[in-house]
Amino acid sequence: MSKKRGTSFKWMIAVVAIIFITGIGVLLTSMNKKEETIAYTNPVGGITNIGDPFVVKDGDMYYMYATSAATIGFRVWQSSNLVDWEDKGLAYDIAEQEEEWATGDFWAPEVVKHNGLFYMTYSARNWDGSLQISVATSENPLGPFKDISTEIIKQEGSYIDGHIFFEDDGTPYFYYVKDCSENIIDGNHVSQIFVQKINEELTELLGEPQLLIQPDQDWEGLHGDYQWNEGPYVLKNDGKYYLMYSANYFASEDYGVGYAVADNPMGPFVKAEENPILTKDLENGISGPGHNSVTVGLDGKTLYTVYHTHTYPESPSGDRQMNIDRLYFEDGKLKIDGPTYTEQKMTLGGK
Repeated sequence: MSKKRGTSFKWMIAVVAIIFITGIGVLLTSMNKKEETIAYTNPVGGITNIGDPFVVKDGDMYYMYATSAATIGFRVWQSSNLVDWEDKGLAYDIAEQEEEWATGDFWAPEVVKHNGLFYMTYSARNWDGSLQISVATSENPLGPFKDISTEIIKQEGSYIDGHIFFEDDGTPYFYYVKDCSENIIDGNHVSQIFVQKINEELTELLGEPQLLIQPDQDWEGLHGDYQWNEGPYVLKNDGKYYLMYSANYFASEDYGVGYAVADNPMGPFVKAEENPILTKDLENGISGPGHNSVTVGLDGKTLYTVYHTHTYPESPSGDRQMNIDRLYFEDGKLKIDGPTYTEQKMTLGGK
C-alpha cells in the first residue's frame, strides 16, 4: 500500500469514528433530555373585556379569536405557547366587506383551516334585527377575513354560535344555536342546539335541521323565563362524539359547561349525568366559566379547553377573561382538570 493510500484510509477511519461518537452523543442527549414545561396560572394572557375564546393551532403558532369588538368585528391574538398572547388587531372588520350586512353584536367567532384557507364562522345582527351566522375566509389566520356567505341559515329566527366539525373522512358538519331571543316554547325563551351537514365549500347548509339538545337538566336554569343551551363544540374519541355546550345566562355566575354523547355526529345525544363539568368557584374568584373551545398542546397530544370567566366575579357581565385547563377522557367520560386558579404546568415537548 502506498503512503498516500494509507493516509487516506486513516482519514476515513477517523471520519467514521467521529460520526459514530457524535451519533452516540446525540442519542444519549435525547435519552437524557427532560420534558420541558411552562408554568401558568389562570386567567392567561392578561386579556380582558372579551368572551367566547376560540383557539386554533397552525404550525407552531396559536391564534385566539373572541367576542372582542362587538360593534365592528373581531380581534385576534397570537401565541407560541398558549400562555403569552399578543394582540394582533382586527381579523374581521364589517366596514371592509363588500356587503355591510350587519349592524353589530358580532359574537363568538370560530376559525378552521380547510383546503389551505382559514374559514371563520360568526354571528351578528342584521338590518332586520335578527341574529344570523355568516362565513368569511382568509389566506392568513391573522386576517383580513372577507365574507363569502352571509346569513347561511334560511329558517326564520335568530341564530348564533356556529361550529364546524370534520368527520374522519373529511365530511363537515355544522352545529349552531337557535337563540332564545326569538325562540319561544311553552311561554319560555329557549336556546336549542341543532346540526346540519354543510357543503365542501363551507358556504351552504344541506338537508334538514336536526335538534340535538335543549335545556332539560336542573343545573341549566329550568325555572327561568329564559333558558340556554349554547356554544357547541364537538370532539371525537374512541368512536364516540362528545358535544360540549354552555348553559345559563352568560352574565350569571352560574354559567357553566356540560356535555352530551352520541354514536353519530347527527345524534341522538345523551347528556352526561355528571354535568356540569365546569362550574363556578366563587371562594377562589371563579364566576361563570363557559363557552369553551379545545386545542392541542405543543407536545402534540395533550388537549386543553379554552374558556372564559368573569373578570369581576362580584359583578358578572360581558367583561370576561381567558382560561385554559387540561381536558381528557377516562372510561368514556369527558373530564377537565379545572377550573383551576393555582399554578399549573403545561408540557411543551421533550422525551
